[in-house]
Amino acid sequence: MRRARVIYNPTSGKEIMKQNLADILAVLERAGYETSAYATTPEPNSAAKEARRAGLAGFDLVVAAGGDGTINEVVNGIAPLEKRPKMAIIPAGTTNDYARALRVPRNNVKAAAEVILKQQTVKMDIGKTDHDYFINIAAGGHLTELTYDVPSELKSVFGYLAYLAKGAELLPRIKPIPMKLVYDDGVYEGNASMFFLGLTNSVGGFEQIAPDAKLDDGKFSLIIVKTANIFEIVHLVALMMNGGKHIRDPRILYTKTAKLEVLPKTDDRLMINLDGEYGGDAPMTFTNLHQHIEMYANLDDIPDEAVVGSEEDDGYDFVSKEFIQEVEHLSQEDLDGDGKIADDQKEQE
Repeated sequence: MRRARVIYNPTSGKEIMKQNLADILAVLERAGYETSAYATTPEPNSAAKEARRAGLAGFDLVVAAGGDGTINEVVNGIAPLEKRPKMAIIPAGTTNDYARALRVPRNNVKAAAEVILKQQTVKMDIGKTDHDYFINIAAGGHLTELTYDVPSELKSVFGYLAYLAKGAELLPRIKPIPMKLVYDDGVYEGNASMFFLGLTNSVGGFEQIAPDAKLDDGKFSLIIVKTANIFEIVHLVALMMNGGKHIRDPRILYTKTAKLEVLPKTDDRLMINLDGEYGGDAPMTFTNLHQHIEMYANLDDIPDEAVVGSEEDDGYDFVSKEFIQEVEHLSQEDLDGDGKIADDQKEQE
């Protein structure tokens, strides 16, 4: 029997995982997994260490249950492994961006677990820096620093609305930062209030920041906000909320890239945000790891244009196997001396 390990944050979402753990384990058993659970501890990288241990022990599936931070840690645990288990997520945090991108229910942990019963997966791209992995965003500049200033208790109560409120407070302090950004198709060298790398289209509860993002095409969505003018930034936000029209504005550079090198041009500190948390200072290089981790997802609800699919055509592969099996079942009497199907067999078909 296949084995699954649930790694859950016992404090996420008002301890909702602790209250529903038995039901979640039962769902995984129905899916054909012999299942066990591990509660994370306050120890740094607790979830990452357990995920790595489970991967090395040969578990077939690791389930990350908690907020985006727990999911990030689990990915960091298994991403370096040569043989990686499948992953599933059960959201129990605040914004739950990754669950939104995978169309996993965000308000019912049992329903989130039941996505596994559909047996639908997508091989997800993830991002890599020199030291860490990330699943959703990497960003730098004054526009991103608001995420560090939002108190955790405010995040829990108000979710991404807390970010908006804090962002409005910080807007007057935003200033441009000279930076050099080297991407696949060129170089941007100049002032910017933010650069942003996205792996999905869901960031902070919004789905229009990178409206044409694909989950598995091997490319980041790169956004560079050139302006630091308060009124222009507010206008760009309005364009974003109006169907993602900001990506065509001349104050934005928007492109796709598999790699990004970020180089500060002054001694000013350029802090890097990885999945909403501080991830070190630039200079830093980001690489897209194409289809690196296979994730359970609700593919029925994910738009077709958001998923490229496996490099192999699964439907074609299935038909090929069927054809081969049919040929193997043909007896030698059905073939003539030249290896062709005999006339009488052809007539029957």
